[in-house]
Amino acid sequence: MTLPNFPIEGGCRCGRISFRLSEAPWSETACHCHGCQKMTGSAFSTTLVMPLSGFELIAGDTVIGGLHGEHVHHHHCDWCKSWVFTRPASDLGFVNVRATLLDDASWFAPWMETQTAEKLPWATTGARVSFDRFPAMEEYEGLIARYRSERAQ
Repeated sequence: MTLPNFPIEGGCRCGRISFRLSEAPWSETACHCHGCQKMTGSAFSTTLVMPLSGFELIAGDTVIGGLHGEHVHHHHCDWCKSWVFTRPASDLGFVNVRATLLDDASWFAPWMETQTAEKLPWATTGARVSFDRFPAMEEYEGLIARYRSERAQ
């Protein structure tokens, strides 16, 4: 499958939160950590790693949910409680958007999976790149370049 033509939009289940993605993602990812399992009620979370310049909240206001941690902020719709996106507490230039909240997520396919050390034994994603934990920050530039070359339009 090819990437869609950007911009594309999505939003929470009740429609009070809407967002627009105006650039291609840096990666399509599935995270198998226990935290994502608990927050999604599923085997993993689906994530579009988006450059901040390509993400815009166009309707509604989010509230912080999940861990309320000092390292990441999980943004949810206050009404329907959908987990919309996650931002690192420090500005690292990206935001992780839940791929299943896109108006049309049919093109999404995990290219990378993380935290496979915590995955459920039956959970498979078909991802081309796999990590027991999260890749080191210095690995992301190469991963983004590889993703773009393999998944380019």
